Amino acid sequence: MKKQIFYAILSFVFTGFLISCESTAKETARVPDTYVQDNYTKKEVTITMRDGIKLHTVIYAPKDQSKTYPILLQRTPYSCAPYGEGKMKTKIGPNTQLMKEGNIVVYQDVRGRWMSEGVYDNMRAYIPNKKPNQADETSDTYDTIDWLVKNVDNNNGRVGTWGISYPGHYATVSTIDAHPALKAASPQASIADFFFDDFHHNGAFLLSYFRAVSLFGAYKDSPTDTAWYSLPSMDTQDQYQFFLDAGPLKNLNKYFRNENVDAKAPQNNDQIDDFFWKEITEHPNYDEVWKSKGIIQHLDKVPSTVATMVVGGEFDAEDLYGPLETYKGIEKHNPNNYNTLVFGPWDHGGWSRSTVKNSVGNYYFGDSISLKFQKEIESKFFNHFLKGSGDKNSGLPEAYVYDSGRKGWKSYETWPPKNAKKKSWYLSDDKELTTTKKEYKGIKFISDIKRPVPYSEDIKTVFTPRKYMTDDQRFAARRPDVLVFETDVLTEDLTLAGDILAKLKVATTGSAADWIVKVIDVHPKDAKENNKDMQNHLKMSNYHLMVRSEVMRGRFRNSFEKPEPFVPNQKTAVNVRLQDIFHTFKKGHKLQIQVQSTWFPLIDLNPQTYVDNIYKADEKDFKTQTHTVFTDSSIEFFVIE
Repeated sequence: MKKQIFYAILSFVFTGFLISCESTAKETARVPDTYVQDNYTKKEVTITMRDGIKLHTVIYAPKDQSKTYPILLQRTPYSCAPYGEGKMKTKIGPNTQLMKEGNIVVYQDVRGRWMSEGVYDNMRAYIPNKKPNQADETSDTYDTIDWLVKNVDNNNGRVGTWGISYPGHYATVSTIDAHPALKAASPQASIADFFFDDFHHNGAFLLSYFRAVSLFGAYKDSPTDTAWYSLPSMDTQDQYQFFLDAGPLKNLNKYFRNENVDAKAPQNNDQIDDFFWKEITEHPNYDEVWKSKGIIQHLDKVPSTVATMVVGGEFDAEDLYGPLETYKGIEKHNPNNYNTLVFGPWDHGGWSRSTVKNSVGNYYFGDSISLKFQKEIESKFFNHFLKGSGDKNSGLPEAYVYDSGRKGWKSYETWPPKNAKKKSWYLSDDKELTTTKKEYKGIKFISDIKRPVPYSEDIKTVFTPRKYMTDDQRFAARRPDVLVFETDVLTEDLTLAGDILAKLKVATTGSAADWIVKVIDVHPKDAKENNKDMQNHLKMSNYHLMVRSEVMRGRFRNSFEKPEPFVPNQKTAVNVRLQDIFHTFKKGHKLQIQVQSTWFPLIDLNPQTYVDNIYKADEKDFKTQTHTVFTDSSIEFFVIE
């Protein structure tokens, strides 16, 4: 049963981690499911690391041995199954084209996962200046590549790494203190720092990832081809009500407790059996535990011999921060490296799919976007550096980004574009968003702890949410605890390119609060439907497309390391940085900003009373408060004129 659960999770949630097989006869020429079996041989080996730990590795090699091939390596915590002689994947490599062209494709279970030895550590910390017998993920990658180029027949001595999401993190890791044979790496939707990615956003816990915790925190110390973890069951299709009824976060400890603990006994962290949940709840601030796990702090160690192509989805709910910060980090520390960015209109891993129609949730962006990327960008990148000259003249742009408003690709020599200029808009009274300050005023709203603002109007339970990133925000705009500010109808196109900074001036009657800012493209009333799969109750007329959003846990407004309470009723500055955007608000549309203090249950509920550790807050700490947003608050965009 556990193995069935595992594969169900992979097929439903981690589509970005696997090459999707969604093509149909109407969409694209389908590769037979027997292609890999007909054209490749499979070999399973164990590779010994420098500290003696053996990692399970699967090698797919072309049957045609008349020429040499580069090696494409993916290291993963999600299993390189199927295991066993004669059992083969139906799709291998980053995309179908690279599979058909012929490459040696290698998958490896990382240390402590599935059939590999050792004990797993979630985003294992990098060890600088390692002693000879010390190992981390960089050395495991180095030792693996070293073994492969010396022991796999017919390899040409060049290696490329790739992966989506967590495997994307391992692709980033491969570039640090890289093996000389590593020539190309493509971190895609890569995790960069767990305090800002995936399970946290600016210190706020992604409560919507609650069920995914067990996937990473169940202890295992011996190889297995069967899932060793189990997932919490909500026993409901209404996750909003489930978490509202659950109450404080500490009440969720029971889902991660050691099985021999009496269910009626008082709960504490000593009884927690899940090491990841324990890590989360014992380290609420950005301390050395989280800092040590971050990878972007070490991107100065990427040698110029490794070309990188960082890929991200503009509507990726899991990992939006990671790819952007990875690209910027490499660019900052290694300006002479070959380093490119691809930023497209995808959700998590959407670029790996073979469907012609490209939509995120209810919103349609165009046809063949992913197929174009796979053929004209991804394949070209790997072929140039692994089979071609390998110089910087790859024929690819520095930044290949998709304008999600105009619905088309653009190429730039830098990202953000050099011609993007910073401009500010102000949150004015009467729901206006203006380029000049108006009358100074405080706008109040009640943040009811019993009626938090939902992140979606859908009534359902999801493993990890995705479609909300393009959801129609009218349901939120019509609540009294969501402040709305918008421009007049635009008389000309407005293109935003780069990051966003909301400079809020706020106050609260309590001593703690979260602040959520959403950037929304309000479509005109005569907009027509262009997505036949849109939910039946929605219309494109006046559609409120969310194009960017973020939360700032107010206690971290001055420091993620040293949280501090608000002084009740005192005006306070809170900056909310939103990730990069490339979107044109077209003539006839409106630019709208929404500000709110709850976003449930996407993020956990802030007690609105300051406590040292929200994961240990009591029921009595949760109180309804009145918040104020002042009209000298502003939001900064980079605008291409």
